Amino acid sequence: MEPATVYLLGALMMMANGGVLGLMHRDFPPSLRPSAVTWRIGTLLHACGCTMFMVQDSLPHSFVLPLANGLVMGGFTCYWGALRQFYGTPRTLLQLAPVTAGVIGVYWYAGVAPNPMGRMVVVSLVWMALLALCIHNLLLQSRRDRAWSRQVMAGIFIVLLMTVAFRLGWFLTVGMAPDYSGLDGSLWMNMASPVVVSIMPVIGTTAFLLMCSERIRRQWERAASTDYLTGLANRRTLADAGATRFEQARVRGRGFGLGVIDIDHFKSINDRYGHDVGDAALKHVAARLELACREGELPARQGGEEFVVLFDDVAHDSVLAAGERLRHAVAGSPFIAGEVMVPVTVSIGVAVCMPEDMEFDSVLRRADAALYAAKQGGRNRVECAALVTRMPELVPGTVV
Repeated sequence: MEPATVYLLGALMMMANGGVLGLMHRDFPPSLRPSAVTWRIGTLLHACGCTMFMVQDSLPHSFVLPLANGLVMGGFTCYWGALRQFYGTPRTLLQLAPVTAGVIGVYWYAGVAPNPMGRMVVVSLVWMALLALCIHNLLLQSRRDRAWSRQVMAGIFIVLLMTVAFRLGWFLTVGMAPDYSGLDGSLWMNMASPVVVSIMPVIGTTAFLLMCSERIRRQWERAASTDYLTGLANRRTLADAGATRFEQARVRGRGFGLGVIDIDHFKSINDRYGHDVGDAALKHVAARLELACREGELPARQGGEEFVVLFDDVAHDSVLAAGERLRHAVAGSPFIAGEVMVPVTVSIGVAVCMPEDMEFDSVLRRADAALYAAKQGGRNRVECAALVTRMPELVPGTVV
């Protein structure tokens, strides 16, 4: 098979691959569509570049070689830009610097001062720089994105970078004839190069689709486990995490506790200022609780205006102090609705795991009883279940 045929087959595969990505475009969430469009453009630029390489001996080198190499460099630039968009990094005009320098260099060594080795060095260095930038962008995300598809993508770019470096080293070692042609099938490197240039973008597009798929899956999982309004863990997540931590505490003999938190006079906030302000108050309290929580503590929204925070390694004294920390975080931060400062405080009931507790819900019920005691005691206070012997009786008509 001649190099021209390999370029043609590669161009067809890349066009088909880009077409599949285009068909899936509407199924992507809006946050992923810009990066998907940029990636698809990069794949189509690669395909066009391969097409131009296929006819490089039929057109003036001063025209076809800068164009072909510029299209491929543009494809790598789009891949770099797509990865930046995927991870929320803004694009800049400086991203066009490598491809601009590469096109100028290729034109110089193709038309002004013909030198095939000079073209090889310029093209290889620009490709390697763009590939290194893609790899750097992927490796920067190792802490926030542990998806295996990201690692596969990084591996693809690393293999391609090593291939380009090897190709450059091989030509620098064996030399290059003044009338060198990339379509000369007698050189095994001329057969290997179009295979790599054609196949790697196809594999890379597949890996990019997997990255998008994993991102969508994680978003759905996050949506299923978090409260839509406050962004805290929802009731389902609270129940699962609470049961798990309760069992771990019993097995390891370590303290476990929780606090049930209720916004004081929340109904009057809704009645006086409207439900939009009420929702804003919920977000405000959730943000203050999340900020006040220490490492290992899990804040969640139980429902309505009620929140729960899980504590590890706590005793009666420390859980009471933890509750006070949360109460002060809310009371000490003013909530402003429009131009009006609305006083927002919380009442908190805390409890720790006791030997007689056989399930997470029993600790939750005792903390809930302590919360009602805090309400009856005047609100904006913390009560510990260790001091509550029974559910307090509420006065009929009392608003909590």
